[in-house]
Amino acid sequence: MDRITSLQLFIRVVETGSFSKAALELDIAQPTATKTVAAMEQRLGARLLHRSTRGVSPTEVGALYYEKCKVIAREIDEADNLATLVQSQVGGTLRISTSVGFGRRVMVPLVLGYMHTHPEVQIDLSFDDRYVNLVEQGVDLAIRMGRLADSTLGARYLGTNPWVMVGAPHYLEKHPAPLKPAELSQHACLVYSSVQGDERWNLTSPQGQTHSVLVKGPLRANNLSAILSAATDGMGLAVLPWYVALESVKAGLVVPVLSDYQLPSQEMHAVYPSPKLVPSKVTHFIRYLQAELDGAWWEVLR
Repeated sequence: MDRITSLQLFIRVVETGSFSKAALELDIAQPTATKTVAAMEQRLGARLLHRSTRGVSPTEVGALYYEKCKVIAREIDEADNLATLVQSQVGGTLRISTSVGFGRRVMVPLVLGYMHTHPEVQIDLSFDDRYVNLVEQGVDLAIRMGRLADSTLGARYLGTNPWVMVGAPHYLEKHPAPLKPAELSQHACLVYSSVQGDERWNLTSPQGQTHSVLVKGPLRANNLSAILSAATDGMGLAVLPWYVALESVKAGLVVPVLSDYQLPSQEMHAVYPSPKLVPSKVTHFIRYLQAELDGAWWEVLR
């Protein structure tokens, strides 16, 4: 029996004046209760209880020990209550990790919207295109794109991140838009190097046929904003997430290309350090993200 349970047992033995009653309350056998208190006395080197046929009562040392045990038991109860309260409340500091591009364009407006309606929450938002160690960095929640590897992390599905192929109108005036994927080999293509298989663009036709095309071009970069800037400057065609390209498409700086074909979408997940005992502040924010990232969320970004 652990020391905390032993203290609780000793308290109830003194208060009930009986090993059997205390054992019944704690759902243990009477011999176990008797042996536990005897082991406490041996460890302390002092007799704690007078034992007689009429029951048990504390010795002078036992009475002093009993009072101290009650203080410890109250502190333990208060600590448990505090932990339960913090675990169940929405307030406090929520530490979120996200990639730079998605964070700046998507998470910032979503976080600000959440904070307006939940002023009791403080957000610590960090941007990093590398996968951070949630436990080592003290992160409560991270946004991850693509399929998740098996791990001990907890995860909740948020939605999909669709991509679009675009080109600037003045580029397409000089280089007519491709009508089928195979024609991409004749175009300058701007490669985003942070996606697996980045130099091979995969498309699916309306009939469900898949096409994989090896592309090349004047620029390769691991930053989506750099790829978008090159595309609007007429340097070539680019494949970008809709949330990155949308404003430029609306402004006419770039236009969709091969729009009848579908590009692979990325799954979006919220991940957190453990699937067990998830704090309410995390689950509440995840539910908010799931609602905000439902449907064609990229079209209604604030």
